[in-house]
This record gives sequence, C-alpha cells and structure tokens, in this order.
Amino acid sequence: MIDKGFSDRAEMTLAAAMMLTRRAKHGVGKSRLRRATTTEGCSHRAQHPLLDSLCRSGDSNPTGTKYSANLIYDWVANTMKVIATLAVSAALTGSAVAADLAARPYTKAPVPVTAVYDWTGFYIGANAGGGWARKCWDNFSVLGGPRPVTTEGCHDATGGTVGGQIGYRWQATNWVFGLEAQGNWANFTGSNESLLFPAPFGQINRSKVDAFGLFTGQVGYAWNNVLWYVKGGAAVAHDKYEGIDIPTGAVFDRASETRWGGAVGTGIEYGFAPNWSLAIEYNHLFMGKRDISFNFVPPFAGPSRSDTIRQDVDVVTARINYRFGGPVVARY
Repeated sequence: MIDKGFSDRAEMTLAAAMMLTRRAKHGVGKSRLRRATTTEGCSHRAQHPLLDSLCRSGDSNPTGTKYSANLIYDWVANTMKVIATLAVSAALTGSAVAADLAARPYTKAPVPVTAVYDWTGFYIGANAGGGWARKCWDNFSVLGGPRPVTTEGCHDATGGTVGGQIGYRWQATNWVFGLEAQGNWANFTGSNESLLFPAPFGQINRSKVDAFGLFTGQVGYAWNNVLWYVKGGAAVAHDKYEGIDIPTGAVFDRASETRWGGAVGTGIEYGFAPNWSLAIEYNHLFMGKRDISFNFVPPFAGPSRSDTIRQDVDVVTARINYRFGGPVVARY
C-alpha cells in the first residue's frame, strides 16, 4: 500500500515539471535566452560551458540566436521531465519499502516450556548397605528359677545388608507422599563376655540380626528431579542369640525371636534417567526390649536362663528404583 504523503509529493513534482515544459514550448522567457546569446552575452561565454556551446552554434548559424534559444528550452524541458520521473520513482519506491516494513506482523516470543520431573507412580527397587544393632542383656533367671536382675553387658552387632523395596508415590505441586514396604537380609553380628559369668570359666553372649523389614509412610519435597523425604512406620526384625562356653568354645544354649518396633528415617533421591532414580537412606529402628528364654542345646535339654534384651538398630543403604509411568511433565 502506497503512503498518501509520498503520492501527493510525486504528483506535485510532476505537475511542476509539466508547467515548465509548457512555458518552454510557448516561448515564455525566450527573450532572456536570446539576450544571453547576443554579442554582449557571448562576451561571457567562457564563464559557462552551456553558453559557450550556444554561442558557437550562433557563430556557425545565421539564425543561431533563435536556434540556441529553442535548443536550451528543449534541454530544460527534457531535463525537468527526467527529474520529475526520478522523483516519482523515488517516492513510489520509498512508499513500497515503507509499506513492506509496516506489513510485517508482530510475532510474540514463544512461552518457554520447563520439563518437570514427576514422582507419581508405582516403583520397585533394590538396596544394599550396612547397619549396627545395639544390644544390652539383663539376666533375671537361671535354670528356670528367678534371681535378682543382673546386667550381662552390651555389644554392637554390625554387618552388611541387601534387600528390596516396593511402593507408590503421588505428587501434589512440590510435595510428594508415599507408602513403601521393604525387606532385607542382614548379617549384623556381635558379642561380649558376660559380666555375670566372666572368664575363665564363664560365657560369651553372641547375637545376630539376620533379617528386618520396614512398612512406612513418606512425606517429601521435590526440587524437580531431586527429592528429599522423611519416613516413619513399623519395623520388624528377626534375631538369634547364643551362649558360648569360654573354656571349650562350644555353644551351650540358644534362643531366637521376631520382634516388632517402630522406624523413622530420611533420604535423598535423585532421578538420573527416565524412570530411574538413586537414593541414600538412613533408618533408625526402635525395637525396645523383650524377655528372651534360652534353652540348652543337645545333648542337654531344658531352660538354661532368661534375659531381658534391649535393642536399637541403625541402617544406611544405597538404593536404586525403577518407577512405572512417565518421568516428566511440561510446565508452562
């Protein structure tokens, strides 16, 4: 679309050129040009190349003065036409360029899309690590008969563990909630010399945690693919106990139990690939105290002693999880 201002200026320029051309054709101002090519005017011919050319034409042509006037009028008319044509072309070209520039549509920049990790879904995984169980023994019976409570001492049962977990999480904004069940094999072992029956004719009390499980709820906060969470719930552990005769090194009594308690823990998890994540987790198991009755091993039989055993367990594991479902969602 051509700008109206450019169009008006072009029409005015063309009209002026046409007016000058008509004046030239009808002899307006010819007397001035004639005077310019007279003998008096030609005395100044060296001051202007065009006047010099016209005077030479007059010298070689008896009608040179008139001829030269017509010549210069034709030159003026043609020159003005060229100038007008160039002015109109420039105006039209400028208008077209301006119209092209103005016609470019404004395009709004696209809204950036951020990939957000989604922790919602069922998951299954494996874990491995280590732990330690603190155990303290207090004897209150020997050979089935009661006696004053006497401490036999404490020890730490330590070792490795490996297991698996399965759970479900759901995410609401940055908050993540979940339920999880975990089961582990363990080899937390430890022992101490009994303070009630010391060496050289006494005994050693030995214990082992060979399995434990956790059933917990989780609450966490996610920074995209990084999740920090706390957990809590129930814990269960299977324990074995033995009495070892110091002089012979033989096991003379045994006991085992499955005890329930509580658990709290925390962990930080990192989503390193679609549907896959790694975590480091710590759990503390409050297993309380239980009364444990020991029996002699064959060839002997019958009750040997009874002890109250207190136990707490700490576990640190590295975990890997695979989550079923989409790993990311688009957030605008």
